[in-house]
Formats: sequence, C-alpha cells, structure tokens
Amino acid sequence: MDTRLDALRLWVAQRHRLTPDTLDLDVIADDASFRRYFRLTLPDGHTRILMDAPPEREDCRAFIEIASHWHQAGLPVPRIDEADIEAGFIELQDLGDVMLRSRLQELMRHHAPTTSGVPNEVMTRMQQAIELAVEVAAQPANRLPAYDADWLGMELDLFPQWCLHWLSLEAPDEWPALRDTLIRAMTDQPQVTVHRDFHPQNLMCHQDRLWIIDFQGAVYGPLTYDPASLLRDRNLAWPQTAQQHWIEAWHQRARRQGVIEPMPAGAVHELVDLSATQRSLKVLGLFCRLAHRDGKPRYLRLLPLFANHVMEGLGHQRFTAFRHWFAHTFMPRLDARLAEPAIAESTS
Repeated sequence: MDTRLDALRLWVAQRHRLTPDTLDLDVIADDASFRRYFRLTLPDGHTRILMDAPPEREDCRAFIEIASHWHQAGLPVPRIDEADIEAGFIELQDLGDVMLRSRLQELMRHHAPTTSGVPNEVMTRMQQAIELAVEVAAQPANRLPAYDADWLGMELDLFPQWCLHWLSLEAPDEWPALRDTLIRAMTDQPQVTVHRDFHPQNLMCHQDRLWIIDFQGAVYGPLTYDPASLLRDRNLAWPQTAQQHWIEAWHQRARRQGVIEPMPAGAVHELVDLSATQRSLKVLGLFCRLAHRDGKPRYLRLLPLFANHVMEGLGHQRFTAFRHWFAHTFMPRLDARLAEPAIAESTS
C-alpha cells in the first residue's frame, strides 16, 4: 500500500475538484534522492507534473524559493502552480519528456561530426547550455548554503567510505594530498551561484529553448563546478577538442556577463578538470551508496564513465602517482567487480 501516493491523489483531486480514483497519473521518474515524479493528465487534456518529496527525507522549501527567485530573474524554470510544504507535494508546469541528453544523443546519431569531433548541431545545443550555466552563475546567492571545505571534503570521503570499501581496496598514500588539493582548488576559485547538478539530464528541451530542473540543491560555490558537471556528465563522453571549445566559450561569456575577471585559458581548463575530478570521485562513492544502502543497483553501471572522468581530470603531471594507482589498481578491480554475474544481472 502506497500511503503517500494515496495522499497525493487526494490532494490533487481536491485542487482540481475531481475524485481520487478517476485521476490519470503516470509515474515518470525517480532520481538519486527520495523524490518521485508523476504526470497528471486533466480531463481537458492539459498536463501537470507532480513532485512527491517526503518531508522527513526532502525539504522542498529550497526548490520553491529558488524557483521563485530564478523565475523573477527571467531564468527558464518550471512554473509552480501549487505547493503543500508540510505534505511535500508540488504541482508544476509540464516541460515534456525531451531531455537535452536525449536530444544530443539523437543529433550524434543522425549528423556527421566536424573537426571538433561532434556535429555542428550538437555544438549549437551545448552552446545554449553553456550560456544558461553563465546565467545561473550570475544570479545573486541570496541565502544559498556555502559549498565550503567541510562539505566538499565530506563528499570526497564518500569515495573511500563506499566505493573503495565495496571493492575491498584501501585508499593509496597519495589520497590525503589529492583530497586537500581538490578542496583548495575549489574554495580558492571565485565563488558564484552553482546549480550543482547541471548536466543534460537536468535540462529540458521545451518550446524551442532549454529549461532548468532539479535545482533545489543550488549552492554558493566554485565558479567552474557547473561547466564541469555539464562536460563530464553521467551519459556522454565528449572529445577534448569540443570540450576545449565549450570551456573557452563559457569563459568568454562569463567575462562578458561580469561573472568573473579575465583568467588565463590554461588556468580555467585546469580548474574545470579539478572540479570535475572532485565531482567524479564524489559520484563514485555516492552511486555505490545508492546501490548498496538505498537499493538502486542501476547506478553501478555508470561507475566506469565517472572513473574515466577521474582519469581525464587528473592528467596533470603532479597527480602521476595517484593516477597510476587509479589506472592499474582501482579500474581493473572495478571492472572485475561489475563483471560478477550477480552484479551484472542487477544492473542490467
């Protein structure tokens, strides 16, 4: 028996003067949190998205507050039609089903790559996403929490606590120094408004523009975190040539918007690499925790991509020792573990 779904049905039915048993509800998604999403089709054919965010697990006030501020600033975020904060129910504008991720994958299948390694149509779509990332960074931080050293360190600690533990590996001797280097790199760079999960699965294609979703985790944090999230995401691996183009495009746009002062191109690229490495190490731990604590084994199949992101981000000479351990100890162990029949079956 799903008591929360029953309560959601009752809440929506009362809002629209319908009866709970006649509601047309379809599950559309759950995510890495405890939130669930449903599509409501009304008798007149119009649709809404319903968010179920259990109050004991999720605080939907941040979502509502950020949505209000960003909407007033002109950012493309879904309209909130109604919310019950105490119950954890929100009724939202329906932005459709087309994520930027699926649009990019479709374009990659049907168009020939250029010298950048990707089709021109993909370059254009990603340019739109880059511009949107700058718009987010330009927003006032208001009361957003600081993405500080303690928080960043806690996230990095997920890697040994959950991922290495699952693989029966000890962190190498170089781990503490790498951890400190990543935290310093992220706290020393300019701090701006950060979406914190700005990737093509959280950008929707609707009415010929991109819309931002899943922004309740926004923080005041590292300048390069969102572009790093966009370029080293969970579904797509981009050629270096294309990444370099997008990083420079983001840098130039951010300068024109007054978000940052001019920086050497090499410094910007290195900061993106370091931010992406912190995020990828965090994700390796987080996805193992989702699989083993929260019963979501499907996240394990994404681990190899984030392991590759770590290798890409640690291409600088000063990380040679850790990178060697990661390539020759961590990655073979990860591949072997994922190939075990029980695990392979649970992630298929």
